[in-house]
Amino acid sequence: MIADVVFDAPVAHPFSYRVPPGWTVGPGQRVVAPLGGAERLGMVVALRDETNERLKLLLRPADSEPILSPAHLDLVHWIAAQSLSSVGSTCAALLPPPSPIAAGRPLGDEVRSRRAAALPQARPPEASLSESSEDGGGRRAGQAPLGAAAPRPELLIGAGRERRLLERIAAATGPVLVLAADVETSARWAQRLAKLDRVVRLDSGVPEAERCRAWADLAGGAARLATGTRSALLAPLGPDAIVALIDEHEAAHKPPGPPRLHSRDIVLERAARDGFAVTLATPTPSVDMWAAALAGRATLAPSPPAPWPSIAIADTRGILRREPLTPPLARGLRETVAAGRRALLLVSRLTSALACDECGVVIRCEACAIALAYSRAAAALACRLCGRVVPLPEICPACRGRRLTPFGWGAERVEHAVRRRFPNVRVARYDPDAARGARGEAQRAAAAAAAVVIGTRGALRLFGPASLGLVGFVSPDQLLRLPDFRAGERTFALLWASAERLQPDGTLLIQTQHPTHYAFDAVARQDLTVFYKPEVQFRAELGYPPFRRLAVITVRAGAPGDTERTANDVAAALRDAPGTVMYPPAADRRQRARRIVVKGPPELPRLLTPVLAPWRARGAGGRGIIDVEVDPVEWPF
Repeated sequence: MIADVVFDAPVAHPFSYRVPPGWTVGPGQRVVAPLGGAERLGMVVALRDETNERLKLLLRPADSEPILSPAHLDLVHWIAAQSLSSVGSTCAALLPPPSPIAAGRPLGDEVRSRRAAALPQARPPEASLSESSEDGGGRRAGQAPLGAAAPRPELLIGAGRERRLLERIAAATGPVLVLAADVETSARWAQRLAKLDRVVRLDSGVPEAERCRAWADLAGGAARLATGTRSALLAPLGPDAIVALIDEHEAAHKPPGPPRLHSRDIVLERAARDGFAVTLATPTPSVDMWAAALAGRATLAPSPPAPWPSIAIADTRGILRREPLTPPLARGLRETVAAGRRALLLVSRLTSALACDECGVVIRCEACAIALAYSRAAAALACRLCGRVVPLPEICPACRGRRLTPFGWGAERVEHAVRRRFPNVRVARYDPDAARGARGEAQRAAAAAAAVVIGTRGALRLFGPASLGLVGFVSPDQLLRLPDFRAGERTFALLWASAERLQPDGTLLIQTQHPTHYAFDAVARQDLTVFYKPEVQFRAELGYPPFRRLAVITVRAGAPGDTERTANDVAAALRDAPGTVMYPPAADRRQRARRIVVKGPPELPRLLTPVLAPWRARGAGGRGIIDVEVDPVEWPF
């Protein structure tokens, strides 16, 4: 027998090995094999009844049996095709580590004989990525294949959504998998579920041996409840399963590294194939899921309105240049501290667009309607989508004012201003993105004891629901000005999450040059529709996801000249891709790479795969690196 094996490497094709005599191995089983002079963990994707003595032998099995069924191995191929990742890298990212016992010794005779009858039959090799089927590249995630009967995914929104989810889990008779965006949230849900029944964890917050046992217990029925992160997306689930995705809108559900596909899309595709129920619990659904609900592909399950804090909007047009605290915000801080409550002031470190201080208008691309990125060094504005570059304007196109600046307030400047005004109040600054390790832990400890915390959006995780007396947005316009079509969605999600962390009689105070923006209006009214209606219309009119798909192709080479030449060659080839719009290559912020944006139909990954194959194959030969991300949620500029 010959086994075709894929590895955690950016290579589309499998490698072939001889199966040692007496082995019983099947597709979906991990093995250890020699590759490049080292022992590497790989996944068997196909078996052939052939003989080739020139091939190397497999070294040992890493699993005592296949960890993926044939159906789920086919799902892995779909994920790889959609994300333009290799099958091996996809397996490595979405599976737990192998059992240390199984990986370190040959498969025993007793285990071999016990599993021989149950293993899948040998079958021809799977298609490579460049040969992926129409179904793998042209069907929207969650649209059921012919014959599948999955219930429509349900969006639990509004207050009490997590309580309602727990009630459903308690009433369920089949297995339940709760997927979180991070290890901390997975651990918190494990504690909640432990009150209902035995629960196992499939995330990296527990030892590898425990993760392996958890996977086996879930597969064998010894455990019914499980929590995990991205690496649990392919966890074995029996009939009548429920998969719950917590905070579906979070960008952390699509972390860096292959496969560059949102966990939501993988869950919906698997549910459509396997027929289980999906529940998405989120305060502010992604625009993608809201549009799916409007189209009848998902169900909204809102709850009655909960108590809501007061929302105050301070118009800062023409002011807020010398002092970050308007009188309403300074007064709110004073009253909050005097009442013995805690306050959080949110700031942003991003100041990458140009706006008018007098009327608040952001200078945007005329074709793409996203903020033009400001470059002080180049004295120009550039669109990070279509590549259009324009000189810095001298006057505002709306009010003819001359105060055009990339002005913004950082955490350090705001902290200095607060300490000056309130010298006897304990103040702390917390920016988890900038401070890590021991320094980050010191900041976290200081913030836990402070009456006033100044931080970026990551600081919101320090506080639970209804725990704050005041949240002040010093300048949310910096978020709205990002050169990203998702800027409004991200700002709105942060505003809503902040409101949920306030006590019912607390205050959310927003200092902004855009007081009439629909994101602020929706929070003030406690009405999601007020935000999503214009946002969906904006996406539809300009062809942004979910109505069209985007792919960002990043080209890097050893020398700047090689990078530019390779990017131009790739762009020239992409112009022939049918049904797509290709924007010219544009330099990244550090001038180290060129990025090409392509817009296209649902089958965009399938259209790009053959076009990019020659360059991606040459990348390993030192002639440059081609990286592709489809439907980015964090704009890479």
